[in-house]
Amino acid sequence: MKKIILIAIAFIGLQAVAQEHKKQAHKNHDNRQKMMDMSAEEIATLQTKKMTLFLDLNESQQTEIKKINLENATKRKAAMAEYKAKKESGEAQKPTKEQRLAMKNAKLDHMIATKAKMKKILNEEQYAKWEKAQKRGAMKGKQKKKGMKNGHAKRE
Repeated sequence: MKKIILIAIAFIGLQAVAQEHKKQAHKNHDNRQKMMDMSAEEIATLQTKKMTLFLDLNESQQTEIKKINLENATKRKAAMAEYKAKKESGEAQKPTKEQRLAMKNAKLDHMIATKAKMKKILNEEQYAKWEKAQKRGAMKGKQKKKGMKNGHAKRE
């Protein structure tokens, strides 16, 4: 009798966990869709305001960071539109090893440039806080990617 109760509790627990993953995947999809519907200007404004609250930025810092955020958002929007067009036309295919290397190098160069710009704009305390947040975000991304590879965070 005890074994049956334990098995029933285990099944109920597994069901609850599975539903949580499903809800989280749906929420992430909704958030991604909302961001895609926004303009680059709106995204840059939101990011700048979040950074202002997080780093306690002054007016001149806000202006400079908004320029960076706008530039980044514009590039992301263009890349997403290009990818979507390729996908819809059926031209989308996995990149070759050389293309992946080129994309990774371009991404790292962009990150280095952004880091240098932020170092010029922010004071030491703000920069340290920003850098710590960037590392935390990178770790979250790695964990999410690892979960997707293991099949834990499948999209619906």
